[in-house]
Amino acid sequence: MKFIDVHCHLDGGHFGDLENLFLRLSSADVKKVIAAGFDLQSSEYGMRLSERFPACYFTVGFHPTELKKYREGELSRIEELTKHPKCVAVGEIGLDYHYPDTDKPLQHKMFLKQLELAARVGLPVQIHSRDCAEDMLHLLKENAALLNSGALLHCYSHSAEIAFELQKLGLYFSFGGTSTYSGSKKAKKTIASLCEDRLLTETDSPYLPPKSKAGIFPNTPESIPEIAANMAHIRGITEEALAETVWQNAHSLFKKLN
Repeated sequence: MKFIDVHCHLDGGHFGDLENLFLRLSSADVKKVIAAGFDLQSSEYGMRLSERFPACYFTVGFHPTELKKYREGELSRIEELTKHPKCVAVGEIGLDYHYPDTDKPLQHKMFLKQLELAARVGLPVQIHSRDCAEDMLHLLKENAALLNSGALLHCYSHSAEIAFELQKLGLYFSFGGTSTYSGSKKAKKTIASLCEDRLLTETDSPYLPPKSKAGIFPNTPESIPEIAANMAHIRGITEEALAETVWQNAHSLFKKLN
């Protein structure tokens, strides 16, 4: 089988010897990983990782809770990075209303600027969406033309009903370790009901370990087989079938994977 982690964070020095990590990933049949950028520094780090490890690809962008770091002109550098042969998407970008000091107008402004950037360079987007379901749905519907190269809602946590509406816009949805827990009813319902060609797997490493690794830090992309097995169980298909579907879906969305 061939597995893929479409959204992980490999920066921060949490993983020790990265050579060893990538050897372990190969042994676990995790053949490709996408290191997600959340600011300029992490985006550039992802680029360097992708040049070091054949299995690694990367995304570039500013996460909504990292916008205080943003300096004028850095989106120009982000746009330069999109030209790299292993930059597969703009992300992670989006909205996050979780914290009390949220600057919603700034988040909306930067999200739209990065959607416009992605449309301009012809790349899909990886979207972070937390505690903002209605605003996210409205914004994406209003700007559907900017999703012309595809979009992923990573670590999907909203309702199945919202997912149905977003699916009409052609979005993909990835699920991680939280979907393996018995209390994750919304995720399980969504996994069961989405069209199979919209499903992807991720870990959001080093965060969100699956059930078998609850409380363990760091989580790593080695958790993908457990996540895939859980998704296969929910949908009533074999793990092999789920893995093949996800592999095809990832390559359909991220055209620069090779």
